[in-house]
Amino acid sequence: MHPTLTPFLAQSDQWIHFDVGGFLDQFWNNTVAGLTQGGIYALIALGYTLVYGVLKLINFAHSEVFVVGAFAVWLTFYGLGFRAGGTPELGAFQIILYLGIALIAAAVTSGTTAVALERIAYRPLRKRNAPKLAFLITAIGASFAIQYILRIDQFFGLNQRPQIRLLDPHVMFSVFGADVTNIDVIIVVASILLWFVADYFINRTRLGRGVRAVAQDPDTASLMGVNKERVIVVTFLVGGLLAGAAALFYMMKIPQGAIFNGGFLLGIKAFAAAVLGGIGNLRGALVGGLLLGVIENYGQSLFGGEWKDVVAFVVLVLVLMLRPTGLLGESLGKARV
Repeated sequence: MHPTLTPFLAQSDQWIHFDVGGFLDQFWNNTVAGLTQGGIYALIALGYTLVYGVLKLINFAHSEVFVVGAFAVWLTFYGLGFRAGGTPELGAFQIILYLGIALIAAAVTSGTTAVALERIAYRPLRKRNAPKLAFLITAIGASFAIQYILRIDQFFGLNQRPQIRLLDPHVMFSVFGADVTNIDVIIVVASILLWFVADYFINRTRLGRGVRAVAQDPDTASLMGVNKERVIVVTFLVGGLLAGAAALFYMMKIPQGAIFNGGFLLGIKAFAAAVLGGIGNLRGALVGGLLLGVIENYGQSLFGGEWKDVVAFVVLVLVLMLRPTGLLGESLGKARV
């Protein structure tokens, strides 16, 4: 064996493994963790899928809309007098109240950012009938612009806003030996409930029917009296509100807290979840998010933590090879009441 290859191969033996026993032992723990992560992915994925369904636009700046919400959560807790490094003694009513305030702050901030993004970055391009490539490049540029606005913290010696915890995780019950904490329950249940709210809005309300009409045929919808510009604004707003909710759950779960570029990989995974379930499909966003979260945790246990992201995207590619439209594959414009 060549001497220069020996250290690399020795390191690779430790880096790459195929641990079936560990996978089976941690199966239910990984399932619980995956569903929790998947709930966050699903809420962010809804923003991608709504915008794509209406405009056929991949809004890569949506991940930064989420990050803005994470900073809003941190600033809300900080403004309420809480600091990182400990959990305050609070009653149940106080915890619900403060989490509710943070949820509203994050949702409003992310929603406002999404609407501003549409108005400043995308609307001028639509008025000039710009090609799709221009929208894509603008989305990437807007993503970096928001990142570097948030990066101003570094001038004050801050690379991130560490997690401020109001609620310590404690085990509520076990599933086949896997502990399920109160935070796991909150994230999964709230994510599913918010998905139901979004699904009801799109499929059962008058404005939601307008969204579906524009998604299916914008010109005909305009002739029928649907205000296309209002529908587009509402679409960005709803996606931003859901991203803000995801930001609160993320800050409750992830110790690292808010980081200016923390939405990059998370945004790619949420977009992958939307594609996996069927881009432009609300149900697909939920299914894809939960499934992607579970798959990447299984992959981490089976192949090692370094392969967690690789496994998730390999599975995505394999699914798309067999079903290019995603698992559910129905577009927003074809949804029915």
